[in-house]
Amino acid sequence: MFGPAGRLYVYFSYGMHWCANVVCGPRGAASAVLLRAGEVVAGEEVAASRRTGVRQRDWARGPARLTKTLALAGGDTGSDVCAPDGAVQLHGPPDPVPAEVIRCGPRVGVSGAGGDATAYPWRFWLDGEPTVSVYRPAPNRPAKPRARKDPR
Repeated sequence: MFGPAGRLYVYFSYGMHWCANVVCGPRGAASAVLLRAGEVVAGEEVAASRRTGVRQRDWARGPARLTKTLALAGGDTGSDVCAPDGAVQLHGPPDPVPAEVIRCGPRVGVSGAGGDATAYPWRFWLDGEPTVSVYRPAPNRPAKPRARKDPR
């Protein structure tokens, strides 16, 4: 997550799933974008074998599903997604995306101040895109009281 830009940072989240980020800042600065969803545009047979019994629309719908469909894991950290011969490649759309279909809103699974969509509208998607994961607000969980140290 500390650079260089255009590289994958893949990590194991909550001991359950792999998630992938693309570093987007200069080397040494923590700056990355979580890959929340994707559309399989090539290698459908391979993707289907990794997602048996799952609808095609849902193969890469969500961060954990995306990494499972692409078979990404910690060993992929550092892969250059901009390299034309790279094993993992990130491509833009063939045509410019009209601004009126770009949406932003609250992040999924983030509660507290960081989940405030007004202050942090950091989740972006294309309106009507079927592979975008559905928004589910995070449950508000009360903070556990800290154990007080005995001043004696």
